Amino acid sequence: MLGHFNLQEFISAFFVLFAIIDIPGSIPIILALRKRGRKIHATKATILSFMMFIIFFFVGEAFLTLFNVDIASFAIAGSLIIFVMALEMILDIKIFQETDDAPKDSTFFPVVFPLIAGAGALTTLISIRSQYDNINILLAVTANMLVIYIVLKLTKRLEQWLGAGILYMVRKFFGIILLSISVKLFTSNLTHLIDTFIRADN
Repeated sequence: MLGHFNLQEFISAFFVLFAIIDIPGSIPIILALRKRGRKIHATKATILSFMMFIIFFFVGEAFLTLFNVDIASFAIAGSLIIFVMALEMILDIKIFQETDDAPKDSTFFPVVFPLIAGAGALTTLISIRSQYDNINILLAVTANMLVIYIVLKLTKRLEQWLGAGILYMVRKFFGIILLSISVKLFTSNLTHLIDTFIRADN
């Protein structure tokens, strides 16, 4: 069921997931949330992210099918959230408004979802199952969770080391990167949905 360990497959799967999760690119968002007084627990975020990846890896497609939602639609929904968050970073505006009853803990939303275990990462996880043995993918997920934990633990120190000016530039740069990712995720999955509808009509 899990297959055989292969170092090349493990490394390849690790970097594929690392690129799509892009935890370094999330640092400005994490810092901005903490400046607003929002709490982010590194251990809790890592565990929740790992659980989401593992659960989605084994039952993701079945779970979405239960609600009559395909992966393409799920990815489009996630891309819209990422798009809005990118606009906040680039334009220095606040779109996600906080209500009085909103929790101060931002560990799950938006850190775990959609920043870490977002639609793009979860969709990628399902996609690479056809390329690598399960054991290599699961080990790659575990290694990425370790990286995520370290980054979340060191964000405050990174702020001190880099300074406000550099972090401001980094925030703008990764805002554009995040915006590009959201657009690509949206267009590619929208194209897939349109093709599916056309084939269904024919």
